Amino acid sequence: MRQGVRLGIDVGKARIGVARSDRDGLLATPLETVARDWADDGSAGEAHIRRIVELVDELEAIELIVGHPLNMQGQSTPSTEDALSVAGALAEAVSIPVRLLDERLTTAAAAKQFRATGRKASRSRDVIDQAAAVILLQDALDRERASGTAPGTVYSTD
Repeated sequence: MRQGVRLGIDVGKARIGVARSDRDGLLATPLETVARDWADDGSAGEAHIRRIVELVDELEAIELIVGHPLNMQGQSTPSTEDALSVAGALAEAVSIPVRLLDERLTTAAAAKQFRATGRKASRSRDVIDQAAAVILLQDALDRERASGTAPGTVYSTD
């Protein structure tokens, strides 16, 4: 298992959930929820990208794991394109690998966990976004530990 902090990124329209791993790559924990920045013309702004870059620098992360939302048939959706846009902006802004990992149902699983504890998912959106990022990142860590290779596919700006 490679040593170093990894960040899990769960991209949503309003917020981006961020999780981090320990340096040994064993456990994912919630870090923060970053508000999406939108320009007046509806295009994505840059403040959310800058904040994630700050987290990469602060934690000396070795890679980013960005959720790649596909539908249940494995096809792209508008959410897929949005996540790829964020992954591309991050890949241009950082000097570490940005990996895409299938994230089907991570947000649904996080909301289900909250409902199971008696909390209302609608009142816990920020925390659910972080929990979805934790599920995504923990899946990546577990896959790497099991296979010995880095999970997902590297996003290429080419």
